[in-house]
Amino acid sequence: MSDRENPETSDIPEIIVYYTPFCRPCVALKQFLTDQGVTFVNKDLMMDEEAAELMESHNIRSSPVLGVGDEFYGGKVLERENLVNVLKL
Repeated sequence: MSDRENPETSDIPEIIVYYTPFCRPCVALKQFLTDQGVTFVNKDLMMDEEAAELMESHNIRSSPVLGVGDEFYGGKVLERENLVNVLKL
């Protein structure tokens, strides 16, 4: 299950936020992206089995995870100052 946030177009590859319910860092990441006008897709790791399996196949066991094209980012990379560089904002 996924849904679009902020349907504006962007010059960067598809961005996906892999999240879990009741996850404060997940909410903060999605809010930051929305505030920056970044288009992204939500993937709930509790409801989307395919997304959960993808994360497991990359040995990723925490959320949130930011997918940018074929790359996955988590942890300190998701701090605002680092996101600006990753997303070229």
